[in-house]
Amino acid sequence: MAKILDGRATALGMHEEVAAEVAELRLTTNVVPGLAVVLAGDDPASAVYVRNKARACEKVGIRSETVLLPADTSQDEILEIIERLNGDELYHGILVQLPLPTHIDEGTTIRAVSPNKDVDCIHPLNVGLLSQGASDFLPATSGGIQQLLIRNGLSPEGKHVVICGRSNIVGKPLATLLVQKQAGANATVTVCHTGTSDLGQITREADILVVAVGRPHAITADMVKPGAVVVDVGINRVDDASRRRGYRLVGDVDFDAVSERASAITPVPGGVGPMTIAMLLVNTVTAARKSIV
Repeated sequence: MAKILDGRATALGMHEEVAAEVAELRLTTNVVPGLAVVLAGDDPASAVYVRNKARACEKVGIRSETVLLPADTSQDEILEIIERLNGDELYHGILVQLPLPTHIDEGTTIRAVSPNKDVDCIHPLNVGLLSQGASDFLPATSGGIQQLLIRNGLSPEGKHVVICGRSNIVGKPLATLLVQKQAGANATVTVCHTGTSDLGQITREADILVVAVGRPHAITADMVKPGAVVVDVGINRVDDASRRRGYRLVGDVDFDAVSERASAITPVPGGVGPMTIAMLLVNTVTAARKSIV
């Protein structure tokens, strides 16, 4: 049976480190790190993530503001809000929660955030710096995955990491991060996607398999090498009449079957999600330190 990679427990350790840094910053510089989150629309999953981020900020002493906008908010209105936050010295980090309503151009909105406050590391400037190993910030989900592995004694160094999914939020930045010539990286990375033929042949070669495809139980036990480490980034709702809400949350991996074959596996929920938030807090403190002249 696979070891469970407990993201909540690992994130708690990071929260304690961040809280100590926040206290030190407040004491020595009178600066309180601040994070502003912009949420447009009523996507239920986004609303849950934003609430969890606000709670985490409160726990570690980071000032936070959530700007809630209706789904019909215009592009210009969102850009005006981002411009205000860019100039607000109380907030060192800005996060635009994705996905945005369909009429809002995601690229334009992301590029409007000051690179110095881009704590999700998705602004093109920071993405470019990341590719050179020179970014001050780490992408929240990718950095969280890296920390989850390192802090559980499963460093990617020298391992073959196979990533299923090439999104700008998970797949691409994680590949960029883990291929760097740095401690905690130095992996050989393969990225699979919808154009990959015979996916199982490639996933069976993985020492570490990261799955972010947005499809429940897309990875089955026969697609996993015995003893592999499996990181499930997916979170999907499936109907379940036995549950009070009528559904349950599952990942992109067939957890029950794969956990009999893997050496370690993340649960859903409670795996990658808490680590994403923890990395966001780390980046916010980094941004606050950079703001001190």
